[in-house]
Amino acid sequence: MPPSDVPGELLSRTQPFPTHPPAYDRQGVSIDDLIDFTPALRAEAEELVSNFRIGPIFTPPVVAETDGPYGTLMLPSTGGGATWPGGSVDPETDIFYQYSSTQVVSLGLVHDPERSDMDFIRGNPPGVPPPRRALNIRGLPLVKPPWGRISAIDLETGDILWQIAHGETPDNVRNHPDLAGLDIPRTGRAGRVGTLVTKTLLIAAETGTFTTPSGAVGAMLRAYDKATGEEVGAVYMPASVSGGAPMTYLHEGRQYIVMAIGGAGFPGELIAYRLPG
Repeated sequence: MPPSDVPGELLSRTQPFPTHPPAYDRQGVSIDDLIDFTPALRAEAEELVSNFRIGPIFTPPVVAETDGPYGTLMLPSTGGGATWPGGSVDPETDIFYQYSSTQVVSLGLVHDPERSDMDFIRGNPPGVPPPRRALNIRGLPLVKPPWGRISAIDLETGDILWQIAHGETPDNVRNHPDLAGLDIPRTGRAGRVGTLVTKTLLIAAETGTFTTPSGAVGAMLRAYDKATGEEVGAVYMPASVSGGAPMTYLHEGRQYIVMAIGGAGFPGELIAYRLPG
């Protein structure tokens, strides 16, 4: 592995690389990971990334310098990838279902005795305004979608059986002037999402909100065929899932699904859906 150039930092010269099962989300950052909806957007992304260090997983952080590099770009982010809501396992098929985010972050280190007595802490290069180091291109994420996905993994073989983009394309992407006339598939959304597996379905709520065809702003609770990943149904939620996984229970012969939702301007609450009788 490449050594660290941070003064006083010693890293292991080697790292174990798991070869199976394969990674279910992107690891490390390369030019191929950058946004490529149009050649112009890709060119801007490459120019922005020239101010950072990029490389495979385990590429070490750098001291953030005004003239660059501003930091080391990292996928998945410091918060995941997979994060605390976890996944779900089907005990009948030994298939594991996991949501994960694809969201790039910068790891830069600075020496700041006013904030810490440590030699280095995480920070930004001095004198570089936020717009110059923001990890987006004209308001679009720096890396190409999907930005949120669900993976089905066979625990007996380690094979990834299917992957789907989970989460509707954000309004700022669907309505972006630089993407007018382009066919943008569902991009998925980065966030914290748990999954629920039933006899036939995989169920997950969306993070973030979007404008529905009826004009309502909200998110969706989606159901997928657990064998194929094909979406088989969705119901509207007035706010984003606020973390955790859906829960299901049976009461007086009727099945319910309940989850926590909330967001800006929408106080957190539990919302329950009842299946038809």
